Amino acid sequence: MPASDPEPSALFSSLVEAVREAGVLALDMFGRELKTWTKSGSSPVCEADIAVDRLLRERLTAAAPDYGWRSEESGDDPARLAAKRVWIVDPIDGTRAYIHGLVDWTIAVALVEAGRPVLGVIFAPAQDAMFAAAAGRGARLNGTSIRANAGAELEGVRVAGPRRHLAQLADMAPGIEMVPKIHSLALRLARVAQGALDIAFASASSRDWDLAAADLLVHEAGGALTDIEGRVLTYNRADPVHEALIAAGRSRHRALLDLVEARKREFV
Repeated sequence: MPASDPEPSALFSSLVEAVREAGVLALDMFGRELKTWTKSGSSPVCEADIAVDRLLRERLTAAAPDYGWRSEESGDDPARLAAKRVWIVDPIDGTRAYIHGLVDWTIAVALVEAGRPVLGVIFAPAQDAMFAAAAGRGARLNGTSIRANAGAELEGVRVAGPRRHLAQLADMAPGIEMVPKIHSLALRLARVAQGALDIAFASASSRDWDLAAADLLVHEAGGALTDIEGRVLTYNRADPVHEALIAAGRSRHRALLDLVEARKREFV
């Protein structure tokens, strides 16, 4: 039997295996006619969200019974607030894309300790892309180390995010290249860690489960993800909602914070 409170490093392989298994399940249901419904805020949910959530909860709570649990598709248990470590889970990030047969959806899981992620995995099964990171051990894509792009210039950089934020940045830095929408926010941020994007924005109202795994990936890849005031995010609070966010390599991230300083009201 596993220890009830194992160290995070001992769970890295189990986490990757559980997320991969969940990806196989989600991919098997992908493209089928599924029961769908909406929840608060008109967000879509489908049978696959619930099936993946159930599988991950079974696997991860079996591996670490004393860890807390917070998933987009599970009822909230306030006991997580007192837990030493908490799983933060988005069973399918980008459910709308999943339902419509698009490939930019992911499964995102992080382990949070003292408000910060210490393990993070983001899997895009339809793209066969497995992002994984452990605190202090770097970030990887399909087993290969990845790094956020260096440099502070904005001319020609590739940027993704809400249309409003892209238009605001283009007004200040006309040379940017706007990338088409990436439906999974976790994947959008992971693409910064990978170097496929230079900058990614997240609008206000993103949640812990959208962000925690990607946050670790970005930082372990030499980048930064903060709010527009430059504050690092804290997870597993009573309220999981966050302000508008910016992710980029560290030098470019600093340049962006300086650029939006005078107009930060527009980025909320």
